[in-house]
Amino acid sequence: MLLPAEAARSILRDISPNEPVPTALRDAQDLVLARDVASPIDLPPWDNSAMDGYAARAADLTAPGVVLRVIEAVAAGRFPRKTVGQGQATRIFTGAPLPKGADSAVRQEDTTALRDGRVTVNDVRDAGRNIRRRGEDIRKGEVVLHAGTALGPAQLGVLASLAHGRPMVHRRPRIAYMGSGDEIVDLDQKRSILAGRKIASSNSYTLHALIARAGAIPVDLGIAKDTKGSLKQHLRRARGADLLVTTAGVSVGEHDLVRQVLTEMGCDMKLWRIKMRPGAPLGFGVLRGVPWIGLPGNPVSTMVTFELFVRPVIRRLLGHALPFRRTVPVRLEEPVTLGPKLRHFLRAVVSPATDNGALGARLTGPQGSGILTSMVRANALLIVPEDRESVSAGETLFALLLDDPHHVPEPPY
Repeated sequence: MLLPAEAARSILRDISPNEPVPTALRDAQDLVLARDVASPIDLPPWDNSAMDGYAARAADLTAPGVVLRVIEAVAAGRFPRKTVGQGQATRIFTGAPLPKGADSAVRQEDTTALRDGRVTVNDVRDAGRNIRRRGEDIRKGEVVLHAGTALGPAQLGVLASLAHGRPMVHRRPRIAYMGSGDEIVDLDQKRSILAGRKIASSNSYTLHALIARAGAIPVDLGIAKDTKGSLKQHLRRARGADLLVTTAGVSVGEHDLVRQVLTEMGCDMKLWRIKMRPGAPLGFGVLRGVPWIGLPGNPVSTMVTFELFVRPVIRRLLGHALPFRRTVPVRLEEPVTLGPKLRHFLRAVVSPATDNGALGARLTGPQGSGILTSMVRANALLIVPEDRESVSAGETLFALLLDDPHHVPEPPY
């Protein structure tokens, strides 16, 4: 039985980023650049005004009350035709190109326009100021965004400013998922669920949301019965997916047939069972070129193992260099007593402590792997090493924050 970090490393060794594809800019949100992007132009492409006001010469702005003759007006999107000479000014607006001869943009609120086409400068604080210089943001030929950059709103805006409308990004992965079990049904059998005859497939909805939130495309294969025929029928639908995720059927019961069926279908089994709780019955292999991760069926176990093993795979397929969430030190606010010598991932609430600003952690309540509401209340997984049977209040442990945007290259758990 591998420790969780060893298992995560083993799984990622078989995963490579998806192939690069050109993608329309509006569809590239949260995808990862596969090629460097160099700028074909300077930005700004010309010296321009940072203010609505008047372009003038600093040499003329020597004292308040100076009067300048306005020779033309230039709006954003137009270009000046005249050179600003001694005692002259051009009416200018934010973003408009700076006329020749001018080296200052006097803000409008520091001026008074006169009826005879002149303007009085009431404050000369803007002498030599409020000019955006050509190329001060980006120089032509400069690599603006490097391969491996995740494309958020700012990055998309930069690409748009360069007229780079179809960046090369790693293709968004398609993640096929399925559940199994004779007792599991979808919500179209509401009456049976509410009558207690069947169990709703909550994992299907949880997995769909987790896959989408991780940036991939969920592909629902449905719910297989506990028969070899049904399992094979559903598993064949994963052909062409970038990853296959199953829930349930991976333990040691007589109805847990997933491993046997996958082996019969030619799956190269790489690992089976992890030294952790919840989520010990976890499998990984490759089925006809498609990586497979078998998650346990208990709802909490499904969510915990998805976070530790599936989400990093999705990030690697997307092209992220940092696939794993980091862990942070937390001070335990209550004693914890554990059972078997496994690495435990306890659902916890992490919040700033009241005294010194450090992070404190407390459990969400009962930690059974079927208590899905423990994940609703949790914002972190508290990690207790396998050599600890109990932990006292006040001790420091590490926790994985479930919404932490910071990632690291190696599994820290």
